[in-house]
Amino acid sequence: MARLRRNKSYKLTNIYDRRSRDLPFNVEVAEVEVDNPLALDPGEKIVAVRSVRSDPLGRLHAHHQIDEAQYRGGRAFQSDWERAERGPQAMDPTREYVDGARTREPVTESQRQAVLRLNRVERELGTDGAALVHDVLVLGLTMEQIGQRRAVRTQRWNDYFARRFRECLDRLALVYGFATETEAQRTEQRK
Repeated sequence: MARLRRNKSYKLTNIYDRRSRDLPFNVEVAEVEVDNPLALDPGEKIVAVRSVRSDPLGRLHAHHQIDEAQYRGGRAFQSDWERAERGPQAMDPTREYVDGARTREPVTESQRQAVLRLNRVERELGTDGAALVHDVLVLGLTMEQIGQRRAVRTQRWNDYFARRFRECLDRLALVYGFATETEAQRTEQRK
């Protein structure tokens, strides 16, 4: 009886591939490299799958439409927005006092710093740029939805909003320190 030969393309590393292959039909995912949380050596990376369905910034980064500095600047803005939003809530003085009601939480130093950074970002971006960044990064709107909110529904306006959003991400990368002025000028020259 002849002996069966092993397939030459067999790789032992595929045994440890634990990425999910059974995904829902309407899922939008992208593969990203992240730091290995179980690594013995610092700097080891693994490939993970992240959902980009309701994450416009992640989708742009996964499709290589924005660079790493723009991505990190956008994430820093989102982090500051979440930190600042947790602040004090408005009190309704007309409501009757109820024993055991929540007391207001004091504003922490990290919240105060986040608000200061957001104020600086708004000054840098201007009113229109800050509104555009807020619509995309906080509300998760697409360029078409932004155009509909502003009563302009043509492809030219969608392209304008996309270009303006990338300019705002460049400015966010500068404000948060993920890029320098010379890097920003080089990317402008490449466009």
